[in-house]
Amino acid sequence: MGFEAIIFDCDGTLIDSERVGNAVLVECVHELGLTLSLDEALEHFAGRKMADTIALIETWLGRPVPAHFLPALRTRMANAFEESLKPMAGVPALLRSLPVPFCVASNGPQDKMQVSLRVTGLLEFFSGRVFSAYECGSWKPEPGLFLYAARQMGVTPARCAVVEDSPLGIQAAVAAGMSAFGYAPETDGAQLAQRGARVFHHMDALYELLSR
Repeated sequence: MGFEAIIFDCDGTLIDSERVGNAVLVECVHELGLTLSLDEALEHFAGRKMADTIALIETWLGRPVPAHFLPALRTRMANAFEESLKPMAGVPALLRSLPVPFCVASNGPQDKMQVSLRVTGLLEFFSGRVFSAYECGSWKPEPGLFLYAARQMGVTPARCAVVEDSPLGIQAAVAAGMSAFGYAPETDGAQLAQRGARVFHHMDALYELLSR
């Protein structure tokens, strides 16, 4: 394998959480008087940091969200994750097979990732290697989070592969000088390819791509 470290996104890449989390978001914004479909929420919010998501919701509402909105949203998301999160198909087998170090780097806060990885049984694979944008103050599509993760892993950016499911994440990986692999389990992955990713559609295919 031609890489010295592999950096995984969390939501939508390792864990089937984007639909669960955005379904909760749709319910919460509906209570504020804003109607969104789940597909619309996924289109606009997948891969975004929460601050940008809230800013976009406030723009559409034409007013700030109430002070209690974000804490309540995070609590409801955590409850939904506890009940229904699963790893993406093929992820546990892939992680057991990788011959090089790997980590998680996400726009989400550390506590959210800890819950998601624990519930899905993946936390044991990433002990001490779970990195949050809140730790380094840089969120995708900025490259800072991936550069931070590479430093923590002791690997130069050019020797890192990034596995992502969002265009913002691919943009960040390319900006960091890393090789980007775009996971598209439900689409053709055209948006990921346009931003410089090598696209694949099932985790069973990733090992071979990383080994080329």
